[in-house]
Amino acid sequence: APSASASSPAPPPRALGPPPLGSISPAPRAESRGPSAAACPEECSLPAHAVLGPLREALDSCRPSVSKQVCDDIGRRLTVLEDAWAQGKLSAPVRKGMSLLVQELQQQHWDAADEIHRSLMVDHVNEVSQWLVGVKRLIAETRSLPAAELPAETQDGSAKPPD
Repeated sequence: APSASASSPAPPPRALGPPPLGSISPAPRAESRGPSAAACPEECSLPAHAVLGPLREALDSCRPSVSKQVCDDIGRRLTVLEDAWAQGKLSAPVRKGMSLLVQELQQQHWDAADEIHRSLMVDHVNEVSQWLVGVKRLIAETRSLPAAELPAETQDGSAKPPD
């Protein structure tokens, strides 16, 4: 619809180019050349497994305490996400959002992960509706696990109880 941009003074740029990075952009000149994929930060070209790996790990950590039916449903939705990603069906903002969501999840920043999930659902509903509800459920289930069961706790080697 041609009149869509007239209704709001400054619509956010959709998939026209890389999202603004502020001062952390290493190569400002990259934005002026080539298609947006070339100028896209590296998160956008992440392989699917870089995002799916941590999500599946989170799912595995839920299995002991979450019903098989729920886990299987989440697993099916992650497979839909993985297929869409592998087939190049996801836009750069969705891939970047999922990359950020997984980072927050790994750091146990539940609210931040939930916030990213919400903005993906609002801005890209057609792209994410089939699988994002599974990611949302995964965030909720992982969040309610006892902290000891989360893999992130053991990465710094301080998992041993103090003497």
